[in-house]
Amino acid sequence: MKITTVIENSLGKNKNLNNEHGLSFFIETENCNILFDTGKSGDFVFNAERLGVDLNSTDYLLLSHAHYDHCGGVRKFLESFNVRPEFYVSENFFSNGDKYHYSDGNQNLDFASEPGYRYIGTNFDEEYLKEKGMKINFINNGMTKLNDKVYVFTNFERTNDIEKANPNMKVKEGDSYKVDSFNDEIVMAFDTKKGLVVLLGCSHPGILNIIDTIAKRTGKSIYAVLGGTHLVEADEDRINKTIEHLNKMNIKLIGVSHCTGDKAVSMFKEKCDDFFVNCTGTVLEI
Repeated sequence: MKITTVIENSLGKNKNLNNEHGLSFFIETENCNILFDTGKSGDFVFNAERLGVDLNSTDYLLLSHAHYDHCGGVRKFLESFNVRPEFYVSENFFSNGDKYHYSDGNQNLDFASEPGYRYIGTNFDEEYLKEKGMKINFINNGMTKLNDKVYVFTNFERTNDIEKANPNMKVKEGDSYKVDSFNDEIVMAFDTKKGLVVLLGCSHPGILNIIDTIAKRTGKSIYAVLGGTHLVEADEDRINKTIEHLNKMNIKLIGVSHCTGDKAVSMFKEKCDDFFVNCTGTVLEI
């Protein structure tokens, strides 16, 4: 299996690539090729060409959740290629998709530069996808198999008290806003000889909630965890407890991306032996 991080916030050694606030993976397996998330702008298409990734060979397209920085390249993809892969999202992707972020103006984030509510959802709807000839598959089971080696998870058990919902992440209902439950978030896992390889979009339900749920539902050991951990909003105590929990699970490879945050990255580097920053252009073969 080969996992290419097509776009991500940070740029590695390959300076010919574009980086942005977003995330996109291309996964090549024995039986299928999967595009998991599409970044913010569509620049993942530019990067894919320079990385030798053939997006025309995409068999499946999955979106982790309905945020612009994971779904912003969907239009670019569908309007640049004739391929129409099987499309998978949570059954709550559209119903929980009117997403906003509230800022008091003191945060310096890609989506929070000015005070007030800012829309951070997708730039397409279900009708657009159907017009483009996409077959939409809605995931409603806690664990769904794409094939014998590829799993998709959702409806994560919220068992870790340190992982609270972010009150600034909102969903608009009528004229009011409620805290986003992120019941639309999905996570991928791949069964390998070394154990499960877990790919995260943003981990809004909590990275520990996600990892614990996957371990419980599969009964399998987790070899590697890659992607967004959303520890950018976590304090030092939560980050420490997260690292301790992951170390106890004996996860052999941890590569964080996107929404992890500088503080968490620094602490992971200090406390995890098999840690790396999973930046734009990273290629991992397992």
